[in-house]
Amino acid sequence: MKIIPALVMLIFGFLMYLLAKFLPVGDFEFFGRKELSTFLFAMAILVILFGIIQFVRAKTTTNPMDLSKTSTLVTNGIFKYSRNPMYLGMLLMLLAFGLKLGNAFNTLLAAGFVYYMNHFQIKHEEKALTKMFGKAYKAYCKATRRWF
Repeated sequence: MKIIPALVMLIFGFLMYLLAKFLPVGDFEFFGRKELSTFLFAMAILVILFGIIQFVRAKTTTNPMDLSKTSTLVTNGIFKYSRNPMYLGMLLMLLAFGLKLGNAFNTLLAAGFVYYMNHFQIKHEEKALTKMFGKAYKAYCKATRRWF
């Protein structure tokens, strides 16, 4: 938990760019690729904004690096469908960027982002939230998926 999630997303995005630029195979094209990329990016922005707005309304922190300031367990709205909508939004941004770049191997880097976030960010957050909210958080985890 030493790298902020937005920076992790930017690093994976940069790796996607490098892969698309220098890997001589994997290019693809299909009808509506650019439109799908734009749609995914717009959905990413909405998902992230809905998550942030709900945290602000609940008067709890949006900073994943300092969970000690978490004051409320938010389980309604978009958090009813995803325990990590901001990270889901970041994944959607990476998928949109991968589509824009048009290299199929970028899906591997998007999967790498999911692995990294699960292993180095989300698991630590889940431990902290379990300590803070106990049974309520465990019940929330059973009712709501980590990503979507």
